[in-house]
Amino acid sequence: MKKTMVWICTGILVASAITYTGLLKIGSAQQQAKQLNTQQKVQVAQPSQPTFSSEAINFGSYGQDVYELQSRLKLLGFFGAQVDSQFGNSTLKAVKGFQKEFGMTPDGVVGAKTKLKLVNATPHWKPTETPLHRKNQGSTQGQTAANDDQNDETMGSANTMGLSENDLKIMANAVYGESRGEPFEGQVAVAAVILNRVKSPSFPNTPSGVIFQPGAFTAVADGQIWLTPNETAQKAVRQALNGWDPSGGCLYYFNPKTATSKWIWSRPQVKTIGEHIFCM
Repeated sequence: MKKTMVWICTGILVASAITYTGLLKIGSAQQQAKQLNTQQKVQVAQPSQPTFSSEAINFGSYGQDVYELQSRLKLLGFFGAQVDSQFGNSTLKAVKGFQKEFGMTPDGVVGAKTKLKLVNATPHWKPTETPLHRKNQGSTQGQTAANDDQNDETMGSANTMGLSENDLKIMANAVYGESRGEPFEGQVAVAAVILNRVKSPSFPNTPSGVIFQPGAFTAVADGQIWLTPNETAQKAVRQALNGWDPSGGCLYYFNPKTATSKWIWSRPQVKTIGEHIFCM
């Protein structure tokens, strides 16, 4: 009888232990499933990672940042024009509209706060178009897609003209010496004029030849060509190499306040950027 009771008690204890262990496993599995579900919800709620650079974007800017800015604004319905990677009047209007709608000062400058608001407002944004500032870039044999993404960061980006490193540096010197007080668009336009002259049969076929042509540039005459260019001037050269020509194909420019040549006034004027008039 005693043995029978012992066996019964032992069986009850084993059964209880098995039941308890099973409940623990079920509880643990339910807890893990709950945590996984919570993590998935958090991941879904996370906005897409921003790809903007750290630089502020404003009127006259050009390139990858403006491409993303325009396409995000277009997704929200603020920008209705073509995504052309160029920060012009339509982009400025769209930025101000977005800033006003989201309770920010509508100054048209896309800094860190505006970028964050824009990224959070477009969590499902993806680059769906080929940026125009990349469409015309020439490809170098053996160049990978990853290298192409980094082209905008080097002085030789989209250097399809085969310019030397010295040519690129002297262009930055010329842009800085001629137009460092001008808006960024105006500095790019000066770099574009140099490249337009290189392409024209009426001028030397290298940037150095164009820049040091007698009487061509004031910065050469007064020695400012040898000032050390800043990053803005170097960036202006990169943007001109990438194909942006704010001058509209012009071969000349001048400051009407300081110009002494009567001949320059006879050239067909295309546009004014800052203090410079650009002409053909």
